[in-house]
Amino acid sequence: MVSRLFEVLGLPVYYADAEAKQLMQTDATLREKIISHFGEAAYQHDQLNRAYLAAQVFGNADKTQLLNSLVHPVVIAHAEQWMQQHEASQKFPYVLKEAALFFESGSAAGLDYIIGVSAPQALRLQRVMHRDGVGRQEVLARMSRQIDESLKMKLCDFVLINDEQQLLIPQVLALHEQLLALRQAV
Repeated sequence: MVSRLFEVLGLPVYYADAEAKQLMQTDATLREKIISHFGEAAYQHDQLNRAYLAAQVFGNADKTQLLNSLVHPVVIAHAEQWMQQHEASQKFPYVLKEAALFFESGSAAGLDYIIGVSAPQALRLQRVMHRDGVGRQEVLARMSRQIDESLKMKLCDFVLINDEQQLLIPQVLALHEQLLALRQAV
């Protein structure tokens, strides 16, 4: 939601999770590594078998770590290339990268600023269950493998509150103005 608001302002956004899914499908080297570690069933009819792969890794910390160690470096490199291309074009005052696991994956390295979006756990839980069509226990298991929300927000340069109590659009507009000012100061 927050990233879409920045897009409305005319800024390009790199969506790491969507790109990861795409790269798992199209990057031949990554695909070979996934098959090597998770078997031929990881791809079915030449398409990533997300259900199979999810069943392999969820609930298994070692396999989750293995998959992440294969996918994250490829996505991070792809994002860096994407950001360099957009920055070189000089068409935009800044670009954004959206990712769920900035700190856990190492993808926060090299970024000028990190924007955190904070919401109460119950609301985050409800949103993910609705978005992904999964149960409460699966979402809680995912959350347990992430950095604690309060620590994550302390690591961020800016924090937006998305709790359905505070208006989000004015927060994004104010942050956009702040980022433009910081860009001009450089």
